[in-house]
Amino acid sequence: MNYRLIAFAALILGTLSMASCIDPDQTQEVILEENKEAIKKYIADNPFTGALKNYTEEQEGLYIFWEVVNEAGKSIVRGDTATVDYVGKLLNNEVFDTSIEQVARDNGIFASGRNYQPLKFRPGFNFAIVGFEFAIGLMKEGEKATVIMPSRLGYGTQPNGPVPANAPLIFEIELLKVDKVPQN
Repeated sequence: MNYRLIAFAALILGTLSMASCIDPDQTQEVILEENKEAIKKYIADNPFTGALKNYTEEQEGLYIFWEVVNEAGKSIVRGDTATVDYVGKLLNNEVFDTSIEQVARDNGIFASGRNYQPLKFRPGFNFAIVGFEFAIGLMKEGEKATVIMPSRLGYGTQPNGPVPANAPLIFEIELLKVDKVPQN
């Protein structure tokens, strides 16, 4: 009996010591590579042939495709307020969030208690979705773009409502307005 207990304890300790040797960064790298492959497949299956311009950061797995370009529009900097309409989707094109009521109704995610309106936020001040905020920083007022990002630039390892952990995300974003911060 004692030998079995000792063997079981040794097995548990061995398992714990092996688990502590797993490099969490290695796991994140594996997830990133899987996300990048899924994103490349999505883009191959859903080409953005009408894009007026694009931005690619292949190492990070981030892609931005502009549908509307406004070179004369205001750029946003830290402290400014952005007003955007957006549609958030998974790589299977399932809509999980939107600021547009009709899109929510059309995709079966309408919530009667929610006030559907453009999102206002100040980039650089603790916005949850890094890839979304980064894309806004490259856009100008009046532009529309589709942003495709790996999970680590989205919700990461944490599931968020209908978004599973480690899910690459797609956001269709229209930068409606940039309210400039007053300069001293």
